[in-house]
Amino acid sequence: MCTGDLVQIEPAELKFPFELRRQSSCSMHLINKTDQYVAFKVKTTNPKKYCVRPNTGVVLPGAACDVTVTMQAQKETPPDMQCKDKFLVQSVVVPDSSTTKDITSEMFNKEEGKLVEEFKLRVVYIPANPPSPVPEESEEGSPPREDSNEHASLASAVTRSLEGSSKEKDHESRALISKLTNEKASAIQQSQKLRQELEILKREIGRRRTGGLPLYAVALIGIICILMGYFIKRT
Repeated sequence: MCTGDLVQIEPAELKFPFELRRQSSCSMHLINKTDQYVAFKVKTTNPKKYCVRPNTGVVLPGAACDVTVTMQAQKETPPDMQCKDKFLVQSVVVPDSSTTKDITSEMFNKEEGKLVEEFKLRVVYIPANPPSPVPEESEEGSPPREDSNEHASLASAVTRSLEGSSKEKDHESRALISKLTNEKASAIQQSQKLRQELEILKREIGRRRTGGLPLYAVALIGIICILMGYFIKRT
């Protein structure tokens, strides 16, 4: 935290989560400590790299303002994650009822009898995905990695078991489908054979113009019709 006669700024450092080829943002909080209107202006040593919104403004007496700083996506990681960029926050008392449109660069010129407060904030990079903390060793002195290995082995065994069960069920399903297909084909063949025999019988009966049908012929026709109906239902 930086504090002066006019404003208080939090935090004292601008910390950016650093990740290659990704934008990153952080914010600063400005508090007006006076009972007057205070104008502020934010500058940086590397203006092409950062976007500040708002970079100027007026804070009412006792009020606060949040400033968002966005760092453009970077193509290279700096050595040791160190950054030399800095920000300068200037503040000055302005006439009451002043607005952002009334702010000019000359307002922040240092003159005799005029207080222009300045704070320098440095930039700090922090890893975007910090590594997880290393677990401590157990009381017996053995690292907990063994437990992790046991869990991994158990998970692998369960996975293999599930895969084996799935393959077995798949094999059984295929065998059942093959069996039903063969039975269907056999039934169709039997049905076709019975139809042929029935046609032959009909032609033979047709050649007999006199007399009724013999009893054995009627029985044979009935049996054939029953068998055809049975096989057709199965198909």
